[in-house]
Amino acid sequence: MMRKILLTGIVASMMFTISSCDEDTASIGKSLTSNVDMFTIVSDTFDVQSKSLVVDAVLSNSTYTYLGRIKDPETSSYITSDYSTQFAILENAQDSIFYDEDDIISLKDGDVVADSCFMSIIVKSFTGDSLASMKMTLCELDKPIEDNKKYYTDFDPEAEGYLRTNGLKANIVYCLTDFMDNDSTRNAHKGEYSIDIKLDMPYTDKNGKTYDNYGTYLMQTYFDHPEYFKNSNTFTKNVCPGFYFKTTDGLGMMAEIETTRLSVFYRISKQDEDDGLHEFYNVYSLFYGTQEVLQTTHIVNDKEVIKQLADETDCTYLKTPAGIYTEVELPIDDIKLNHENDTITSAKITFHKMNDKTALADKLLKDPTMLLMVEKDSLKNFFEKRDVADNITSYLATLSTSYNSYTFNNISSLINYLYSKKKEGGANFTNEHPNWNKVVLVPVQATEATTATTTVSAVNNEMSITSSRLVGGKDNMLEPIRISVIYNKSK
Repeated sequence: MMRKILLTGIVASMMFTISSCDEDTASIGKSLTSNVDMFTIVSDTFDVQSKSLVVDAVLSNSTYTYLGRIKDPETSSYITSDYSTQFAILENAQDSIFYDEDDIISLKDGDVVADSCFMSIIVKSFTGDSLASMKMTLCELDKPIEDNKKYYTDFDPEAEGYLRTNGLKANIVYCLTDFMDNDSTRNAHKGEYSIDIKLDMPYTDKNGKTYDNYGTYLMQTYFDHPEYFKNSNTFTKNVCPGFYFKTTDGLGMMAEIETTRLSVFYRISKQDEDDGLHEFYNVYSLFYGTQEVLQTTHIVNDKEVIKQLADETDCTYLKTPAGIYTEVELPIDDIKLNHENDTITSAKITFHKMNDKTALADKLLKDPTMLLMVEKDSLKNFFEKRDVADNITSYLATLSTSYNSYTFNNISSLINYLYSKKKEGGANFTNEHPNWNKVVLVPVQATEATTATTTVSAVNNEMSITSSRLVGGKDNMLEPIRISVIYNKSK
């Protein structure tokens, strides 16, 4: 379907002539002419086709990690997430990791020891119930997960043989709201959640040496081999390959992890400079799992249920994590061939959200807040190369809660780019590149950097649980998706 509106500009001209009244005198004036060129603006709208696209796995980088299990109210299927992390050490900061050995008074048989050791999983946000009882297992890695590869959410460290047999292991039951705290403590930390794992059990390293706890292993290794603590790479290779956190039971909570913190507690003695007396202090050293080191997220969901949703043809879906995107076929030929000599000045397309199928899903499932539009054939490279939207071949749009829609206000550069590729590609281009005019809508999270202006510095796959139905599909019964194009028409 095509609708056309023709707007014709007004031609105006004015001439001012200044001349002498004396016919015998040469003209001393000059003619000034200002012409407004003829211009024509044409606006067309074209129907757009879309369908759901199943995505088995997405790139799992170090920015976001998730832990937990939740029931999808839309499909009644289960989504489970586990994660692994290494720990970061600043380059050449080994001198400040632990206090001087001579100052440490936590000793056993003359060797330094840790009084206690904790692993803390700091939660940034969560979906579900903070009172849900969950069970997880902490597992020590046997070797570092290689950081020169790309890992997707179907990567399972356990299945790939990365877990250490007879290594450090801890099973814990937890809920985000800690019932061991009193009311005043819970109120003081309202909105702040962490999962704490005590690691005070004996630990045996790969050489067969047994320590009081994992913290003691770190301390004694540090003083025996300070070179192992030079940076993150040496630490991961020689001391701590990392840990895997696996959800083993429970239902009702999925947490986005902000950081994982390993804390080693011990005591020191310092001589006061004024009175010469020794003061005793309880101190700790911290190791953090952050986006500066390798982290992976492993997601398990019901692929058969995902496929059933994607097969629906009266709508399209956006579903995360690792679920469904919406594929869009842009009518590039119609847009360009009917106006081959005209210049596209604007091309706007809006995707309207439909109501969820059930009231429960509408209540519990949040919509993706931001969508990336990117060429279908460039989807994988976009995330692996850590690209950001350039407003030429990729664009971002945010959900308008007022209009329940996502609008890409001007994708004219993308249309021109795709058409140019086709023209330059030759007669067999469309056969060799069947996706040449297809783009994909991907739920994403964007990171902003602020200097003089605010710009998007990173775009990552949305890994939290979101779902949205969009108007579209080959059997769409609603108003069709349309792209509105404005041309500057040549004379």
